[in-house]
Amino acid sequence: MQNSDATTKYLIHAKISADGVIERPDVVGAIFGQTEGLLGSDLDLRDLQKSGRIGRIEVNLKLKNGKARGTIDIPSSLDKVETAILAAALETIDRIGPCVSKIEVVKIEDVRASKRKWIVERAKQILIEAFDTSVPESQELAEEVKQSVRTEELCYWGPERLPAGPNIDDSDAILIVEGRADVLNLLKYGIKNAIAIGGTNVPSSIAQLSKNKVVTAFTDGDRGGELIIKELLRVADIDYIARAPDGKGVEELVHKEIVRALRQKVPVDRVRDYYLRPTPRRRHVNRVESETAHAAVTKTPLPEPAEPAEEVEPTGKANEQAVEEPSEAKVEIEVESRQASLRRQVEQVNGTGVARLLDGEYSVLKELSVAELADGLKELNGTVKAAVFDGVITQRLLDIAATKNIECVVGAKLGSLVKVPANVKVMTFDSV
Repeated sequence: MQNSDATTKYLIHAKISADGVIERPDVVGAIFGQTEGLLGSDLDLRDLQKSGRIGRIEVNLKLKNGKARGTIDIPSSLDKVETAILAAALETIDRIGPCVSKIEVVKIEDVRASKRKWIVERAKQILIEAFDTSVPESQELAEEVKQSVRTEELCYWGPERLPAGPNIDDSDAILIVEGRADVLNLLKYGIKNAIAIGGTNVPSSIAQLSKNKVVTAFTDGDRGGELIIKELLRVADIDYIARAPDGKGVEELVHKEIVRALRQKVPVDRVRDYYLRPTPRRRHVNRVESETAHAAVTKTPLPEPAEPAEEVEPTGKANEQAVEEPSEAKVEIEVESRQASLRRQVEQVNGTGVARLLDGEYSVLKELSVAELADGLKELNGTVKAAVFDGVITQRLLDIAATKNIECVVGAKLGSLVKVPANVKVMTFDSV
């Protein structure tokens, strides 16, 4: 690219021919001399060059057969109109020194356009040659910096060196999560009061820490999360329970999901009975106890014949015992029969993706797919008392069940629940 002053806007390119031998000073002198006074004082070449509006005149000549041929380049910082007038004035020069000559303007180059073109071409070259293809995008750079900051903020707390955020000691409220990745993900979104326990074996230091803090157990939305909650409830002082969405881990959540899960945390008193409820065991009727009770009834001594007035009272008491005791045994047998029926339903739907609607004796009234269960519950007529299905127990299903007076809901596993209706008994397959 032609070298020029930083203020140059245009470059006048002209060609010159002369019928004789001439040199550069002759050409420059002719340009200044023959244009003097031609264009007025505002466009006098000498004044323009002194003020820097016209640059150094470049002349290149070659001699051949006694004649001179060459080019003239004049840089200009004038506007378009003034530059064109100056270019036209050059063509009025018809004699240089003793020789007849001719100057013809070839073109007026916009230097800025040339610079822009050169910049584009050079930028392409730099992009290809100078940049390594492995240079990360700005988002990747930002993520790398954030990850570095999160790693630096991560600390290790207690004698077990549990991964934790930097505010675990200073904060009045803490989050207990499962693993190191969970803590790092929470740090990513500015949550610095989380601590990881590393599994279902809760360290003793966590139990001690929970006594002085408001503690929220924030667990994954899977079976492992349930087991951790159960263990925490046994050994630590937990105030709230929050769960990730079904099938997701805390380390996978984005900011919106984390905020939603923590807003929907449930006071532990509402769900303690669910998580700590022992697995129901089969109750067998003790045949020896039943026979003993029956014998006690049949061996009740009769009153003396001399006291007929009192004969009715002992006989009535004996009859009451004879009725009451067998009826209690009968109730136990009925309860056991219904429980066995419910277990059979669970065994039959487990792994099938099927839902069954049951009556009060846990007999099947209707069978449908899990996907149709919510709509099926909405259409109930009041005879259905229980639902057993091979799927996740969600808050929506429990709300529908409560409005339809369904007494028992049994699913494969428990989802993220905000509130368990008081009139609905909730169980998973493992607890039936």
